[in-house]
This record gives sequence, structure tokens and C-alpha cells, in this order.
Amino acid sequence: MARRRRELALLLSLVPAVAGCAGGHDGRATVRFWGMGREGEVVRDLVPDFERKNPGVHLVVQQIPWTSAHEKLLTAVVGRSTPDIAQLGNTWIPEFAGIGALDPLDGSVAKSAAVSAERYFPGVWATSRYDGAVYGIPWYVDTRVLYYRRDLLARAGYPAGPRTWSEWRDAMWKVKQIQPPSAHPFLLPTNEWEQLAILGLQKGSPLLAENGTRGAFSGPEFRAAAEFYVGIFHQDLAPIVSYSQLGNAYQEFARGNIAMWMTGPWNLGEFRRRLSPTEQNLWMTAPLPAPDATPWPGVSFSGGSSLAIFRGSQRKPEAWKVIEFLSDPAVQARFYALSGDLPAVRAAWDDPALARDEKARAFRVQVERVVAMPRVPEWEQIAQHTAERLEAAIRGRESLSAALAAIDRDVDRILEKRRWMLARRTGGHGR
Repeated sequence: MARRRRELALLLSLVPAVAGCAGGHDGRATVRFWGMGREGEVVRDLVPDFERKNPGVHLVVQQIPWTSAHEKLLTAVVGRSTPDIAQLGNTWIPEFAGIGALDPLDGSVAKSAAVSAERYFPGVWATSRYDGAVYGIPWYVDTRVLYYRRDLLARAGYPAGPRTWSEWRDAMWKVKQIQPPSAHPFLLPTNEWEQLAILGLQKGSPLLAENGTRGAFSGPEFRAAAEFYVGIFHQDLAPIVSYSQLGNAYQEFARGNIAMWMTGPWNLGEFRRRLSPTEQNLWMTAPLPAPDATPWPGVSFSGGSSLAIFRGSQRKPEAWKVIEFLSDPAVQARFYALSGDLPAVRAAWDDPALARDEKARAFRVQVERVVAMPRVPEWEQIAQHTAERLEAAIRGRESLSAALAAIDRDVDRILEKRRWMLARRTGGHGR
């Protein structure tokens, strides 16, 4: 028995060494890449070009479904079995950087000829930073613009889309008059937090206060945005439904039962696939309207995904080569052609396929006016909770003031641990 224990101990002692040496492929260094959803599938098409340009590196891509990606990444961190490099949703960066799972990239950026802050849109680059350091390199951009029915908005007097909140509400009212009684000018799913957060940002709300440790939803800025948002439902300008309750949104759009929809870049492809060729002239995109007396376009949020290297990687120099390759403007343009994901690198927008696409042009304008969501690990939980809480005000079960106060109480509770940690770091006391 003692001999068997000694043999087992010897085997276990060899595991780290074997793991560290493993991954060779014909003498090349193997880099493991986790890509999420469709992007994980598409990036495989880019592997041959990468390996031709980097003959010493073998890139292995594993596709992870978005539905299980977050849990799988956390499990890998706990089990010390992370990939070398992974695609992370931008709102995940604070969480994984905060637990020490990611490698800071400032040194690599400083030495790189291919990656620098100036090559990216400022609001997009900001999503890669946490606690003063760069932990991810933006890969593609997700933001929101206004999709609209050209004919209905033209009849309402806004052929290029509204530019201010007053024009926006006026357009809704005028479209409402020419729609069927059961139709609505605006689609605003109650279970999506992004639109509500964008309206808050447009009014200047920080969303979170006191260094991201407390809610700012009862403040005057967010209250003004929430009044506009809830008023749309109370005036029957948007149906009180979640996205899943609507049915076929594209069909309703084609029928004229929806005239405007604040949504993202993936719907460029969806509208082209789901609407018939004869219906393609029905729709157009525009940058978001802005609150009155503020610059147009109104700000949108900076979402999408970044490329991050894990602290436990034994192939960090090789993983950085993957990031530099995927950041090349020509590769970004090809990735857009394959996936429909909008480039994070400015120069990629000069590619003819994007430059000539009039329906993608609104996104090019909008990405100049995007801001990052609050850089706290708890943000997605907070954001979803905010939308859920405001539904009570939308349905008239609670006053707006009561709903906003409840959001702040809940957010303060969610952020209690963050206040405690920051207090310990600064030597103070926080509750």
C-alpha cells in the first residue's frame, strides 16, 4: 500500500510538468482558444491564414455555446484549466480581471505595432480596461441604433429618422395615427435592459454612484430617462410584451405593425434573411436620437466581445500573436463578412463591403458616440434586475418613484460586498 501511495504521489508530481509540455503539434507551440457561439465557429475559418503567417504556432479553437460560456469559464478558472486565450463579453472583463484570472496586457500593447488605443473607437477601447489596466483587446462591436420603416417615418415627416427625443415622440404619435388599431410604432421589449440603460446614459446618468458601489437610479438623470421610457408604454406607443411574447418581430415589421426598433448589428443580417427581396426597401437604420438640447446622435452603449489572455497560460507570447492577427484591419473586415459582427478597429470600416453598405452606415456613426457600461462585475445582474423592477411601473402596479427607490435598495444590497472590499483596500469602513 505504501508503495502504491508513493507511485501515485510521483504521478501527481509529474502532472504539472506533463501539462506544461503538452500541446506540441509537429514541434509547434499549441495555443488553445475558446470562442463563443457563432464567433467560435467562424474563427476556425481564419486558422489556416493565421498558421501560415505564424508557422511556429498551432491554434486550436473550441466553440463554447453562449448559454454555458460564463459558467464554463468560471469552472475553468477554479479548476486551473483555462484556455490560453478566450473571447469574453465586454461586461465580463471586470469580473474575470477582478478575480485575478486575466493577464494584464499593457506591456504587450506598448510593444505592439498592430494594437494601440488610437486604432479603436474611444468608447470601445474603454471596455477593455479595469482598475486602470488593459485586460482585453476589443474584437468586435455591439451597440444599438434605430431600425425603422422608411415609408411610415416618411409619412410622419421623418424620412431620415428622428434626431431628438421630442421628434422621436412626435414620430411615434404620427405613425400611430396611420397604423391599424392593434399596431404600435415602437418595439421596446420589457425584458431587455439595454434600451433602458442607453436612455439613462443619454440623460447623463452614471447608473452607479460612489465609485460603482451604490445605485444612482433615483437620481434626476435616470428618473428623466425612466419617465420617457415608461411613458412610451403608458401612451400605448409600445406593446407591453417581452421579446419572446411578440412572435415574429420581422413579420410584424414587414406588416407595418412595428415602425421602429432599437436593436443591434446582428439584425442587419436577420432583416436581409427574413424579409423578402421586395421588402428590403422598407427598412433603414439611423443613429439614436438624443435628448433635446444635447448633441446628436445620442450616446449608445459599447458592447461586444474582447480577446483576453488568461493568467495561467503557458503560451502568452503565442496567444498575443493571435490577438494581433485578429486585430488586423483586413482580418477584421473578413470576420465581418463571415459573421456580421462589426469591426472594433477603425481602419476595417474602410473595407468596400462595409463602406458601401448604407444600412451599416448608422453603426459607423454611432460607434463614435458609445460609452462603456459600469465596470463592476455585478453589472449584468444589476441591469437585468433594473428592467424587471421597472416592469411594475410600466404595468401600473407601482409608482415610478417607488420602483426606482426599490432598484436602488436592491442594487445597494448587490454591491454590499464590493463596498466592503473597497473599504478594506483603503483602510476605511463601508456598509
